[in-house]
Amino acid sequence: MSAPDPRRTRRQRSALIGLALLFLAPLALAFYLYYGIGWRPSGRVNHGDLVDPALPLPDVALPRADADAGDAMTRADFLRHKWTLLYFGAGECSKRCRGDLYDTRQVRAALGADRERVQRVFLAQGACCDLVWLRAEHPDLLAVRATPAAAPLLERLRQADAGRPAADRVYVIDPLGNLMMSYAPDAQPKGMLEDLKRLLKLSQVG
Repeated sequence: MSAPDPRRTRRQRSALIGLALLFLAPLALAFYLYYGIGWRPSGRVNHGDLVDPALPLPDVALPRADADAGDAMTRADFLRHKWTLLYFGAGECSKRCRGDLYDTRQVRAALGADRERVQRVFLAQGACCDLVWLRAEHPDLLAVRATPAAAPLLERLRQADAGRPAADRVYVIDPLGNLMMSYAPDAQPKGMLEDLKRLLKLSQVG
């Protein structure tokens, strides 16, 4: 049997190396850009402000504003188990507040059968609330008071928004209690709906 041709062996080895580089080089470049220099693509599919990385929220038990008994409390984990659209605003609920609550109601309704996977929460700061109006317009809404016990939760909301005031913003919280996204007061409900549909489609929890 004749000995292998060294030149042919080198050519085969070079071809294999070239083929490996063809597949591995783009992956290595993407890894370097993302983790090495922190580059992110300018295009995005989400409409809200993505919280990256997601922030785990503390468990807090808060007084329910919409309960008949003034001292009724939520469970400490009331922001878990379902996807949550949390609206934080003044308890007297101005025209903007009422409009924002209406938008979240319409977004949840537009989810169809998936609406049962989503809860709406109104975290009310200050004087609260017009319960007659809330019960008539938003029977599915959980209204809670932002007492001093809510301080750890509010701090996380502000942290997610780089210290900006959290009032009149909508927050998306996953069923594990992680803050995922937030929306500015002028955010369009259509974009919120598209984001939520995408999250529900991809999620295996809640």
